[in-house]
Amino acid sequence: MSNTSNKRINIYFITIVITLGGLLFGYDTGVINGTQFYFSKYFELTGALKGFIVSSALLGALAGTAFSGILSKSIGRKNSLIIAAVLFAISAWGSGLPSFLPESISLMVFFRILGGIAIGMASMNAPMYIAEIAPAAKRGNLVTFYQLAIVIGFFVVFLVTYFIGNGMTESENISTGWRYMFWSELIPAGLFLSLLFLVPKSPRWLMMKGNEKEAYTVLTKIHGEELADKEFVEIRKSIQKKGNSEKESIFSKSLLPIIIIGTILSVLQQFTGINAVLYYGADIFEQALGFGKKDILLQQILLATVNLIFTFIAMFTVDKLGRKPLLIIGGFGMLIGFLMMGFTLYLSDYSQLNSAGLPTISSSEGIISLIGILIFIGSFAMSMGPVVWVILSEIFPNRVRSIAMSIAVAGQWLANYFVSQSFPMIVESDVNKLQMEGGVWNNALPYFLFSGFIVLIILFVWKFIPETKGKTLEEMETLFEK
Repeated sequence: MSNTSNKRINIYFITIVITLGGLLFGYDTGVINGTQFYFSKYFELTGALKGFIVSSALLGALAGTAFSGILSKSIGRKNSLIIAAVLFAISAWGSGLPSFLPESISLMVFFRILGGIAIGMASMNAPMYIAEIAPAAKRGNLVTFYQLAIVIGFFVVFLVTYFIGNGMTESENISTGWRYMFWSELIPAGLFLSLLFLVPKSPRWLMMKGNEKEAYTVLTKIHGEELADKEFVEIRKSIQKKGNSEKESIFSKSLLPIIIIGTILSVLQQFTGINAVLYYGADIFEQALGFGKKDILLQQILLATVNLIFTFIAMFTVDKLGRKPLLIIGGFGMLIGFLMMGFTLYLSDYSQLNSAGLPTISSSEGIISLIGILIFIGSFAMSMGPVVWVILSEIFPNRVRSIAMSIAVAGQWLANYFVSQSFPMIVESDVNKLQMEGGVWNNALPYFLFSGFIVLIILFVWKFIPETKGKTLEEMETLFEK
């Protein structure tokens, strides 16, 4: 290609802008934690109905991810994210049910589904976009910015909901506080939408659309001419490889196993139980651990802080230590954390009820259970949280990446919906009840179930996931086809 004199674009600036989609992912899914504690009392919801409202956004995310592959291939990663930003804003505004809208559960579910569609679109396009612009040596680090943004989103929304909730009485929070919590998302949604117009389109998508000149210009602006020349040739060869029929490629003998492996890994991320803790943390702290209502939102900030700190560990080690070791180490950490919590609850003596009629456990037992949750959160944050997104963004070949990514991420959201819908039902089931009430598991059943899946994750990673650090996206094709 001929020389270009384009002004360089800082790749970290592009990454930060794109990862605001991850921040909104975390913010939108995290805001339901603080709000559901209050709007469930406002609407007097049952456990099953509460689970449906919380998980309705996940149905939207499933739908958003399912059609995002086709949309992303057609209009590009950047334009798909612009649509997602608009939907985030509409969902945040409507979920709080403004005074001129009729207050109904159905209407709230509608706006939550819109937010879910935005989450699904962002969760597929943002990490894929970052992987497509990142040099091989920095790709793992840059894609983990996306998970960091998700975690920051959770952290920020927990702070926001804490200060909003702490500044009102319980009755005020039940009537209006949860609305302000939803509306606070309008600020990051507006910032994301405005900054997206400052980043370029994905060079690999431009190449697939036949716009080689613009693709080379973008590559040169980001990586410089020498690296751009090398990547341009590799991308062209990859796109031309084995024809251009994407449908045939997905079901081909060489690529179908890659898609299956990626989808299974994506699904197993949810069966760790991470979103049961993040969505229903307030209920866990109140019902299972016996914390008072004043402490619940503060405990959520503690979870978000641990989540944030350990995500930095993944960022600084994923391109050095590698993807596979982090997944296995984190798997054992998650297992230890949930087993600590599970056995502590199972062996606890719930012989007394507090003034609110809820079971109480000793302070030492409560601390052990809390430590177990923190170990689990920290282990997830340094492994399955960021590394799964890194692997999904890099293992699929250029010619099928958008469709394959949508399949894998759609599977993740389907699993997320199943876990989020079933968790409160399992918690309230007869077999999980306290032994003093005739139950068997003493509130511990969900954590033993998640522990079993974590063992499965460790075995799956050890057997089927190769190490991918330091390889270009085009070199990755050869690795997985072997």
